[in-house]
Amino acid sequence: MRAMVYRGPYRVRVEDKPRPRIEHPNDAIVRVRRAAICGSDLHLFHGMMPDTRVGHTFGHEFVGVVDEVGPSVRHLAVGDRVMVPFNIFCGTCFFCARGLWSNCHNVNANATAVGGIYGYSHTTGGYDGGQAEYVRVPFADVGPMVVPDWLDEEDALLMTDALSTGYFGAQLADIHEGDTVAVLGAGPVGLYAARSAWFMGAGRVVVVDHLAERLEMARTFAHAEVLDYDEVDDVVMAMKRLTDHLGFDRVIDAVGAEADGNMTQHLTSARLKLQGGSPTALNWAIDGVRKGGTVSVMGAYGPIFSAVKFGDAVNKGLTLRMNQAPVKRQWPRLLEHIGNGFLKPNDIVTHRFGLEEIADAYHVFSAKLDGCIKPVIVVDDD
Repeated sequence: MRAMVYRGPYRVRVEDKPRPRIEHPNDAIVRVRRAAICGSDLHLFHGMMPDTRVGHTFGHEFVGVVDEVGPSVRHLAVGDRVMVPFNIFCGTCFFCARGLWSNCHNVNANATAVGGIYGYSHTTGGYDGGQAEYVRVPFADVGPMVVPDWLDEEDALLMTDALSTGYFGAQLADIHEGDTVAVLGAGPVGLYAARSAWFMGAGRVVVVDHLAERLEMARTFAHAEVLDYDEVDDVVMAMKRLTDHLGFDRVIDAVGAEADGNMTQHLTSARLKLQGGSPTALNWAIDGVRKGGTVSVMGAYGPIFSAVKFGDAVNKGLTLRMNQAPVKRQWPRLLEHIGNGFLKPNDIVTHRFGLEEIADAYHVFSAKLDGCIKPVIVVDDD
């Protein structure tokens, strides 16, 4: 098959690779139709995620058609159109039994925190991802879901991570009716979190970023106010001014350790605006939320060694909530919102590339060229 492969930092290409095979009776092989590049894929692309091995195939957002099933699979059949959550989970362990599917205990021998994730290095289990013609899907009776006939394929694709994660971020923020909500970062997850905040009763939503195209998408798609941090001297003070100097009731960090940071920032917590190696966005959230407020962390963080203002969080009486999204848990409510016409997920898609163009797609997305907000990879358009 043809698949994207990692050849080192900033080096990806499409190569021939062995087609995956059934390795366990509960596996399925899915022929990929659409995949996406996620902002967190850039951590891998830039060489900032430990144990990203040469030859690994990225891609944790994908939809496709079941091509083969193992002998124990009961809920899927060859030919089913499926969407696959980015989490790989067994469905039966201590954590899965409590709905913590992103923390499954049986799918990742390399970590004690996160479970398995498709295409996200050997720190999350070493599973190849969906930026390829075919992908092996473990626990096929547990994770994938047959796509409803009425659901657009790209909308289903975006439910496999970005939309579900943004919605989960708004859930974790514990929004009450009339609350003021700030979202740091206007990438896809931040945009979806801002839009979801309205579903949960927010009275005011403000999105913080600096890229003009993202701020415009925050206005038009998320119906939010915007704060361009390049236009203010002190972001936290600007956030306070917007809230009568109290701070926001809820702040959602949808930035995390952005992939364009460096080791100096990791070690020194250098205060560069929304640059990746320091927890700048998280500290803005802690400083910009009101006393007794809630900070929801959706940004992707790896092994960061710099200083988070935890003492300030304690002294302000903050609630900090965070996790990788248990994607499939969000789907019933999201399907209601989409089916009722309240949300069209693929409205944020700005670029589409063929699989053979994936090196260009990574370059355009990483360098934020041509107003790229969300790129989709068209693998099979038959």
